[in-house]
Amino acid sequence: MSVSSSQFSQQNIHGQCLCGKVKIKAAEVTLHAGACHCHYCRKWSGGPLFTLDAGTGVKLDGSCFVSSFNSSAWAERGFCNNCGTHLFYRLKQTGQYFVPVGLFDQLKDVVLDHQIFIEQKPDWYCLANQTTELTGSEVFALFAAE
Repeated sequence: MSVSSSQFSQQNIHGQCLCGKVKIKAAEVTLHAGACHCHYCRKWSGGPLFTLDAGTGVKLDGSCFVSSFNSSAWAERGFCNNCGTHLFYRLKQTGQYFVPVGLFDQLKDVVLDHQIFIEQKPDWYCLANQTTELTGSEVFALFAAE
């Protein structure tokens, strides 16, 4: 999904991994953050994964330090193989990137507005934000419709 209004997106965003060996550049990111509670994201990040939709306009400098893991038939997860920083979740079919919010220091006005795989969220935490909540089935149906 691309968002054209400047109040809902920010253009030419730069970030980097913890060690600085991988630099990420996104042509545009939405300012609507999402939290994924699926089993895979919680295993990967140690809790919910908070991401921004960066579309397909993502460039990674330091590609020799980027490793990816095919976590499912439809997506891969990228990380810095030097420091372990999570870099992206990418849909294979469309090339759409979802990038961890924490990689981008300069972002302002980010709003957590949706949570996905809500049925897999464990009982031991609860986010206080008022958000749209989607089950895994609803997420797959939404992507199938695009």
